[in-house]
Amino acid sequence: MQAVILAGGLGTRLQPYTFFIPKPMLPLGNKPLLEHLIEWIANIEIIDEVIICVSYLHRSIEDYFEDGARFGIKISYVRSEKPLATAGQLKTAESVLQDRFVCLYGDSVYDFNLEKMINNHVRSNAFLSMALMHYKTRLKYGFIEIRKSNKNVTEWREKPEVGGLINIGCYIMEKDFLKLIPRHSTIGMDKIVEKAIKMKRLVKAFTIESGFIDIGDKRSYLEAYKEYTKKLGKI
Repeated sequence: MQAVILAGGLGTRLQPYTFFIPKPMLPLGNKPLLEHLIEWIANIEIIDEVIICVSYLHRSIEDYFEDGARFGIKISYVRSEKPLATAGQLKTAESVLQDRFVCLYGDSVYDFNLEKMINNHVRSNAFLSMALMHYKTRLKYGFIEIRKSNKNVTEWREKPEVGGLINIGCYIMEKDFLKLIPRHSTIGMDKIVEKAIKMKRLVKAFTIESGFIDIGDKRSYLEAYKEYTKKLGKI
C-alpha cells in the first residue's frame, strides 16, 4: 500500500519561520516535523512506499529524505510548480498511485492505530475514510439569545464551551476518489469530500480521542515544540 503526504503548502500562518524553510521541515524536538510523520508510517508493515507531494522550497525536502533508504521505506516525489491546496496537490500524484492509498497532511503529527483504520475501511467497502477527533473550545465572547418575534432577550450564555468532531487530515482513499478532483485546480479537500457525499459515495468516520498534533500556526507550533523538547530530557 502507498501513502501520500501533502507537503507543498506555503505555510503562511507560520511566517516568518517559513520564509526559508517549508513548514514540514520545521524542527520538532531533534528532527523535522516530516521525519516524525515518515517514521510513524514506516512502522506500518502494510505501507511500503511514501509519495511526497512537494512544491514550495521542495529541494530542502528532497535533499533531506532522498530515496528513503535511511528511513527504511521507499520515498518518491511528485512536484507541482505552484501550491494547489490540498485536493489539487493530491491530484498531482494520480499517475503514480496504484490502488487504495493513505493520504496525510504534512503539517501534522499522528500517533494512533492507522492499521485499524485501514482494516475498518476495507471491511466496510468505503469509498473514503476520514480520521476525526473530538475537540472542544471555549468561545471568547458571550452568546445572547433573542426571541425573533419581538427581539426580547431570552438568555445570556457567557463564553460557552462548544465542541464536535474535527478532521485531522488523515484519509484512506480509493483511487477513484481522484477522478472527482479537477486537473490543475486550486481546490481544498473539503469541496471534494462534499462532492463525494452528494454523489452518495460511502464516506466513513474513524474517531480517535488522542494522537494528533496540528502545526497550523505559531502558537500550536511552539506548544508542540515545547512538548517534544521535554522528551529529549535535561542537558
